[in-house]
Amino acid sequence: MVLNGVDRISEFESVFKDKRLGLLTSVSGVDSKLQSTIRLLHQQYRLTALFSPEHGVRGDMHAGALVDTYTDPYTGLPVYSLYRKDSKRFLPEMLRDVDAVVYDIQDIGTRYYTFISTLIYAIEDCAKHDKELIILDRINPLGDKVEGNLLDTDYSSFVGAYSLCMRYGLTAGELACMVNVERGLDCKLTIIPCGGWNRRMLFPETRNIWVMPSMGIPRFETALLYPGMCLFEGTNLSEGRGTACPFEIIGAPYVDAQLLTDHMNAKHLPGVLFTPVYFTPSFSKHKGIHCGGVHAHVTDYHEIESVWVGIELLFAIQEMFQGDFAFLPPYHKGGRPFIELLAGGKDLTNGTSKEKLRAKMIMDCESFTERKKQYQIYSSEDIAL
Repeated sequence: MVLNGVDRISEFESVFKDKRLGLLTSVSGVDSKLQSTIRLLHQQYRLTALFSPEHGVRGDMHAGALVDTYTDPYTGLPVYSLYRKDSKRFLPEMLRDVDAVVYDIQDIGTRYYTFISTLIYAIEDCAKHDKELIILDRINPLGDKVEGNLLDTDYSSFVGAYSLCMRYGLTAGELACMVNVERGLDCKLTIIPCGGWNRRMLFPETRNIWVMPSMGIPRFETALLYPGMCLFEGTNLSEGRGTACPFEIIGAPYVDAQLLTDHMNAKHLPGVLFTPVYFTPSFSKHKGIHCGGVHAHVTDYHEIESVWVGIELLFAIQEMFQGDFAFLPPYHKGGRPFIELLAGGKDLTNGTSKEKLRAKMIMDCESFTERKKQYQIYSSEDIAL
């Protein structure tokens, strides 16, 4: 079995001993036996505080739901929210009784997944307040593959906090090293590495148990499709929230399911097939309304180009249902449309052709693949388990 950083705590006892530890984690913070990192650190070391990202420290909050500061009923520890209405930053008083912040959250290797935004803020804030940041590294379930465009920094937001490709092929520890060096933050950074993983491995090849990193990512296949399908959060289509298959099902009341399915399958996109689907979301967009759409089925984990599947589907729906399709307006007056924040620029809203978009993404992927090499901790060579 491939090991994550949390499985190797005992090998690095000197990193944790005699320190007051604050733990930034969520429901995915468990070891290979599914014991929570909260419990492990609380039992073995001096855990003094918990820090909550989006979805809550125990994964009990919906996407976008604000998290309050409270006392954890199981440990009696204060839980400080890093997903507040006024700020998503550490405040000095949150770190008063902490010598080192420990980060343990399973990422899914996608730029818009907000746990990495919280990680980036943690690096900046730990540097600012002279606190050590210890990352219990976790494998990137999507492996080393890079897809999509680079974020235009003029479009930086909490769903795009750094100049990364949409699917960026780094672990949390590797990403932290990149941010720390490129921004010259001089954060005292300690990485507890994974064991037995090579970066070409996708999650099913690790023999680990999938634990939902958030309620919207119930399966590995969901995580694999997410880099492309998340773009539909910026449109008037349902991205499948309120169904059993979020980010695998895409649709709306105006979509002809069979027509769209035939159109998408005729493209012969590698690693994916589509079937028609009819659904009524129980919450989120089109709640309680009957919708038609497509269900994307992954047929080859390594061949699928997740981002491009989403782009192809987005262009198809725009063309086929022109009178009904729409991008959502900005959440706030004077703000940018959410699709532009997700896409990291205007390429999906300014009429850029699919061909030009594809060419730009290929160039961005090539440059980012080269840029990230110096921060890679793990090899691409096979490792004997």
